[in-house]
Amino acid sequence: MILLAALATATRAQDVAPNSAPRESDPGKVSSTGNPNYVIGPQDVLNVDVWKEAELTRTVPVRPDGKISLPLLNDVQAAGLTPDQLAAQITAGLRKYVTDPQVTVIVAEINSQRVYIMGEVVRAGAYPLLPGMTVLQALSSAGGFTPFANRKKIYVMREENGKQEKLPFNYKDAVSGKERNQTMVQVKAGDTIVVP
Repeated sequence: MILLAALATATRAQDVAPNSAPRESDPGKVSSTGNPNYVIGPQDVLNVDVWKEAELTRTVPVRPDGKISLPLLNDVQAAGLTPDQLAAQITAGLRKYVTDPQVTVIVAEINSQRVYIMGEVVRAGAYPLLPGMTVLQALSSAGGFTPFANRKKIYVMREENGKQEKLPFNYKDAVSGKERNQTMVQVKAGDTIVVP
């Protein structure tokens, strides 16, 4: 009898657990807790949440000059800071007006860090750079290759220390597993992937 009651309680707990678990955030979003090293840049869109202060909570774009505009504080430098650093700066500024402000900054849209894909792909263009994104993942954003694509001769153009580098990438080796290091090649902000 006791065993049956314990099983019934465990089953109910399992039924409730999925509904009570917090939802995972949108993969395009980087929160202040999700990636503390992300550096905010111009054209990113930020959710600035001031707990229990609805009139101060805003979704704001980072302007080309790197600043955001907030009530009471006017212009605040955001570019070059992590979400946690910006939250601390806003908190310090709001202390003059709000008792014990609790500020959270979430990057809602990553627009400052982009990777460019050109050549024989279905959708050439600029794509948001997600944390840890590999060349394979970036190529998947472009919708696949055209029939004329040379998948063995793909390369990444990257600027390092003021010099242009050309990094080869063999798609066929990467997907077949022949070259494990090809699969893990990560892209950086400003990289251009060329599919000849």
